[in-house]
Order: sequence, then C-alpha cells, then structure tokens
Amino acid sequence: MARKPDWVIEKERARRTGAAETLWLFGLHAVRDALSNPQREKLRLVVTKNAADRLAEAIAASGIAPEISDARRFAAPLDPGAVHQGAALEVRPRDWGRLEELCTGCPGARVVLLDRVTDPHNVGAILRSAEVFGAEAVIAPQRHSAPETGALAKTASGALERQPYLRVPNLARTMAALRGLGYTLLGLDGAADMPLDAALAEVGERPAGFVLGAEGPGLRQLTRENCDRLVRIPAAGGFGSLNVSNAAAVALYAGREEARA
Repeated sequence: MARKPDWVIEKERARRTGAAETLWLFGLHAVRDALSNPQREKLRLVVTKNAADRLAEAIAASGIAPEISDARRFAAPLDPGAVHQGAALEVRPRDWGRLEELCTGCPGARVVLLDRVTDPHNVGAILRSAEVFGAEAVIAPQRHSAPETGALAKTASGALERQPYLRVPNLARTMAALRGLGYTLLGLDGAADMPLDAALAEVGERPAGFVLGAEGPGLRQLTRENCDRLVRIPAAGGFGSLNVSNAAAVALYAGREEARA
C-alpha cells in the first residue's frame, strides 16, 4: 500500500488532536451563545444560582444539566483572573469543515487570513468584525496562532459560535488553494506602495482575501510571496498605524463596499 503524503498524515493527526481537546467558555454572553448553538458539543455547565436564573431559557433549550456552584469557590477550572460572571461551559472546538465548503469563490466573497496572530483578544475582535462584514471565514495556521479559548470567545462576543474560524496545517498551501478558487490575496503591509482602495478597485466583485500578520513582525516572507498584492491602509498623517484587529475591520468594510459598488 502506498504511503500517505506527509500533508495528509499531518492533517489527520491535527484532526484527531483537535477532537480530543476541550475548552472552557466563560461569561454570560459566550455561554449563552454556545448553549443556544446546536452545532456546539457541550460537556459540562457550571453556574452560580444567579447566572442560572439569567441563563434559564438557554439552559432549558440546550438540554444540559447545570452544576450550581458557590461564586466564592467557583468549581470550573478557570484562570484566577477570568471574569466568568458566574457561568462556565466546557465544550469541544467547532469543526468548520473543509476550505472548499466555506470559501465558495462567489462574487464579492471576502476571507481573512492571519499569519501567526497569537493574541486571543485580537483574534476574537477579528472574528467579531468578520461576522459583521460578512466574511466567509477567518483562516489561521494550526500552529503559532490563537486557538479557541474562553478569552477569545469572550472577546468575540458570540461570533465564535457563528463565524467560521478555520485553522489549517499550512497557510501557504491554503493561500495557493484560495488562488485556485479564484481569490485575489491582498497582504496588508504599512510600507507597501499600493493603497488598499486602489487594489480593491482592481478586484471589484471578484473574491478576495485579506492577509494580516502579527503586530511587530508583520507578514513572513513566504506569506508575502504568496500574496497577489501588498497593500497599505493610508494614514491621514505621515505617521500612525492600526493594530491587526482594527486593520482587519477597515479592510473588511472597504472590501464589502467595493463589492457593492
């Protein structure tokens, strides 16, 4: 029997590892949205009496039996600084399926690709913007990126339950696959010559992906080489820059408006 290619073995291993992981979501909004999501596998719910009363409708609809805990000795294994508001839910990560199922390449389609963006608060904010502006998916590498965590879910304010967050074995290979599906990939770089609006005018209604790097290092060289264009968000003055989550929001808004024009 022929040996499986290394990338197939890596993908299968990552899928098995992901299936074995669980995470704790916390905070009333994140827990309520997860309880209301039939696609989310729920394992254990720990709530205070007050939180149980506030989440009563969502708990009843979910079918999971809550564990009532004392707020002063909260039973869920959360970090001491977690602002849980008396609610924590153990779940398995979402399985969003295959790239080709999420990224259809239809006119006006937009996706976000993150190159080693590891801060869960930034990724949570990007997921929230992606949902608001109708992005098909937020895509990041499985390694050196922010996994699903309670902090990410809390920052995303429910978007983690609805906005596809696809973590892939190899970002460069995924970028090549997107180009094969007809996407134009625009890498955001503050030193680029081409303004974002000029690049989007060229793209028009064609599907596009916005590629963003971590604050500080920016896009890695291989990632830059796999972009069709490097673009910048013009600043009003000679100086100034946006953090990665704000840059993603600006790019998504501009991309949506150009597709509508």
